[in-house]
Amino acid sequence: MTGTVAAVHPLARASRLRGSIRLPGDKSIAHRALMFGAMASGDAIISIRHPGHDVLSTVGALRALGAFIGEDQGVGPDDPTSFRVAGRGDHAGVRVTRDASADCANSGSTMRLLAGLAASGRGEVELRGDASLSRRPMERVATPLRRMGAAVETTHGHAPIVIRGNRPLAAMEHRLEVASAQVLGAVAIAALSADGQTVIRAPGATRDHTERLLRWLGAGVGRVTDPSCPAGTVTTVRGPSMLAARSLEVPGDISSAAAWIVAATVHPDADIELLGVGLNPTRLGLVDALREMGGDIEVRPRHTSPDEDTDSGPEPVGDLRVRSASRLSAITLQGDRIAPLIDELPLLAVAMATADGTSEVRGAAELRVKESDRIATLAAALRAGGVRVEEAADGWRIGRGPALPASVLTAGDHRIAMAMAVAAWAGVVGDVALDDPDCVAISYPTFWRDAAVLGATG
Repeated sequence: MTGTVAAVHPLARASRLRGSIRLPGDKSIAHRALMFGAMASGDAIISIRHPGHDVLSTVGALRALGAFIGEDQGVGPDDPTSFRVAGRGDHAGVRVTRDASADCANSGSTMRLLAGLAASGRGEVELRGDASLSRRPMERVATPLRRMGAAVETTHGHAPIVIRGNRPLAAMEHRLEVASAQVLGAVAIAALSADGQTVIRAPGATRDHTERLLRWLGAGVGRVTDPSCPAGTVTTVRGPSMLAARSLEVPGDISSAAAWIVAATVHPDADIELLGVGLNPTRLGLVDALREMGGDIEVRPRHTSPDEDTDSGPEPVGDLRVRSASRLSAITLQGDRIAPLIDELPLLAVAMATADGTSEVRGAAELRVKESDRIATLAAALRAGGVRVEEAADGWRIGRGPALPASVLTAGDHRIAMAMAVAAWAGVVGDVALDDPDCVAISYPTFWRDAAVLGATG
């Protein structure tokens, strides 16, 4: 089922949700695996199931910067796409000696991580994005790179970004202003070419995919809890450090799984299995929150990768089974609980709208500088569907309301589109018409097809 069909036929409550699906590859891991493969010594195959627009933006940007990446489509509809990445050792796969320009489209991860990679290069690199990405803040990554000695220019704090290479980078200590895995990743990538130990202190919990992958590929990278800030972390990078190419099958995206985790939890007649999902502990905030509210979520680990040198990759993987919850209780989320589920908060808001009492999210101002202002866009969409929403500068308060039909303006934001689709299928709101259902392909190109398989549409 395509997004266009969903636009013609408004989304309505599903009678039940049943079945098993495999999700697209985790895009946070995919971005990094492709970039690190281009930086490594040797060739690797990065296998990604149903790569979305953001991941393909990384592939295109790396090619524009000089990396060789071949592509083999799988034979079956769910077979992964194999990206053959020819690494050239000392970052040469993307350390171009000529000026180059790369289009990052809508992907903030692509732009911010590539800024760190280009900072250690020899050429002049321009990183561009679409209108949405060009509104997102980029000084947060430019500032620490400049402190290391990189020449980085933003456009009034935003994209396009220009990075002029051929400058030595210094190992040093950084205290990040925001708990951002993208900023941390950019600094860590640049630190691979610096002489000495770089220390990166993040003020809160972040995803640790950068550290896991770099360590698995042979870099001297560590991460511990910050003793001076219990909610924060300290990442160390010893440079200069070379990466050894290794092939990897990217696990299913837990952020994509979030749509069905919430849908099955709040729908009165649901039983869904999600196969081969990444179970990185820094990404399970949604599962923890829903269980606290009363959700019925079973986690079945396949392998936990206790040994970082295992050929199965550095990420834990397993299956999830989610069944209807008999009753959900309200929850308040703030502080260090926000960062681990920042992408899943719009979907969690749908579950909050079915709970007993009033739920609250605070400390999530970062949502205002995502693909859209997700606080304002989500609040408007849920209110249109009858949900009681009180918008705050850094979050919201949500309670039950009458289910009303709604025409939803997604602002081209895939997370908003998926959240409101789930709200319609579970009966949290009335029938929903999305203005841009195709925007889900940014992260989840098979969303509408999987919805049909599980009985949400049809």
